[in-house]
Amino acid sequence: MRTTTIEIPNINNPINLDEQFIAFNELVRILREECPWDKKQTHESISHLLIEESYETVDAISSKNDEELSKELGDLLLHVVMHSRIAEQRGAFTLRDVIEKVFARLVHRHPHVFGNSEVADENEVLQNWEALKMKEGRTSVLEGVPAFLPALLRAQRTQEKAANVGFDWDKKEDVWAKVDEEISELKVELQTNNKDKIAGEFGDVLFSLVNAARFEGLVAEEMLQATTKKFIKRFQYIEKQALLTNKTLSTMTLAEMDDLWNEAKQNE
Repeated sequence: MRTTTIEIPNINNPINLDEQFIAFNELVRILREECPWDKKQTHESISHLLIEESYETVDAISSKNDEELSKELGDLLLHVVMHSRIAEQRGAFTLRDVIEKVFARLVHRHPHVFGNSEVADENEVLQNWEALKMKEGRTSVLEGVPAFLPALLRAQRTQEKAANVGFDWDKKEDVWAKVDEEISELKVELQTNNKDKIAGEFGDVLFSLVNAARFEGLVAEEMLQATTKKFIKRFQYIEKQALLTNKTLSTMTLAEMDDLWNEAKQNE
């Protein structure tokens, strides 16, 4: 049984950002020392939660819900402070180190803001950004693309980074011609029944479509998410209508479901 009282840091009064941050950092320190669950955690044990919180933040942005966005950004901040605290406890680095390093990187990678460099537009900013990262010790411009990104997003970020150093198509028409070429190659392999080659060509088609989306100023990951969301909404309409008529999807004909699907489309 606890014999001492833990004082909760005051984060509300006075409202001062410096003091709020100090109080928040202190709160996380207390949790690591006093909460049985928190003090048990490692970088690895909560890494999947960091990914989940990141996606919840994106959901809040997508829904334009500022209240939820402020909450999710707070959850992300918690993970930054918690991981920093865990690292400090094992003697690796501190929250101060995290802030100092990102501060220094931002200044170094914005010489057009904090130095004497000049840039014509945002594309030149991105090109300089990649060049500066290479000078920091990277051996490939593609090193910064996380392996755990969703496949479509990872493909697009890879293409963008290659494009920033000049490895890109010149014309949009060439990009779409490549899409047609990859689809034709897939159709040829489909006749062979060779699963490995079919899979490879299917991947090439997807990669080329991501490239095409990029040239259209779109993010393929977001487009597919939107289409999947639309599919779910329409399918759930079918389920709802089936329930209202005491039917199950397994007993309905495809034609009946198609009719309801078209109703859902018309209602959008």
